[in-house]
Amino acid sequence: MTKARRLLIVASKGTLDMAYPPLILAQIGAAMGLETGIFFTFWGLNIIRKDTVDKLKLSPVGNPALGMPNILGVIPGMTSLATSMMKKRIKSIGMAPIREMIKECKELGVKLYACSNTVELMGLKREQLLDEVDDIVGATTFLEMASEDAVVLFI
Repeated sequence: MTKARRLLIVASKGTLDMAYPPLILAQIGAAMGLETGIFFTFWGLNIIRKDTVDKLKLSPVGNPALGMPNILGVIPGMTSLATSMMKKRIKSIGMAPIREMIKECKELGVKLYACSNTVELMGLKREQLLDEVDDIVGATTFLEMASEDAVVLFI
């Protein structure tokens, strides 16, 4: 069995709580010497869009980990409250905001890829994505990168 030399992560969700896992794992993978890339698809594109990266929210609806009844999540203002509380907690433990995490990933050599089908589906242009995005690629290109010497994670 070949030892993995690459780490490829699919980021498919664009909420605040789902933006951190692919970025953290990418930083660790790159620091361990793995060739690392993140493929942003569907709502995961919100993480690398100029107009949404700083506005990611934490949804209390359908999120059992928050420890509150789902019905409370539909009350007006609960998403903003949950997001505010999470951002305060993130700041209190010294964790970087998403935009800064992306810059740290780039400093470590992590490649950031936007899914071409999703970019087209959402009617986006390259200029709407962060400058840190390396390329817009299709699923075929991503799967070619995900060879047998790669660990692939779907988040």
